Amino acid sequence: MSFPALSADARRDLLALARGALEAHFRGEPAPRLGSDRAETFGQPRALFVTLRREGRLRGCIGTLSPEGDLSRSVPKFALRAAFEDPRFPGLSAEELPGCEIELSILTPPVPLENPEEIVIGRDGLIIEARGRSGLLLPQVATEWHFDRERFLLEVSRKAGLPPAAWHEPGARLWVFQAEIFGEKEAE
Repeated sequence: MSFPALSADARRDLLALARGALEAHFRGEPAPRLGSDRAETFGQPRALFVTLRREGRLRGCIGTLSPEGDLSRSVPKFALRAAFEDPRFPGLSAEELPGCEIELSILTPPVPLENPEEIVIGRDGLIIEARGRSGLLLPQVATEWHFDRERFLLEVSRKAGLPPAAWHEPGARLWVFQAEIFGEKEAE
């Protein structure tokens, strides 16, 4: 299943919703919402990840593979979760927010990967399930860290808390997905 690309206006609206949710949080107000006439442009529920970066470094990233309502409702929710619930980082402070860049990754549904040779670096994200654990790496991770296919497979195993070669094990399952990735830098 594929989805049409979001328009430039829709991308700007979603990024504004993400930033607006964070700004509203620090003011003690509810997150902003789009009017129902504009929210309709986001159509079917989609899986997504919200990534926060500060000075080019990761500051938080949270998302879901299970769509939770349309993007106009789920983007603010996951922006807040990326800012305050990523266990790798302390909660975002109001002072940090102006220096944060927001990036959204809107995912396609994952499909089983039969042959790891089919992974395309920069296009595909990766999911592993093995030994009752799972891990996910977004497509941009391989590009940003200059991973080749083998390294990408090792790193998704590590992300799941598994040994690096767990993806080889009998019973390990892999999926690939793609993402429409956009951030505030491009929207300017």
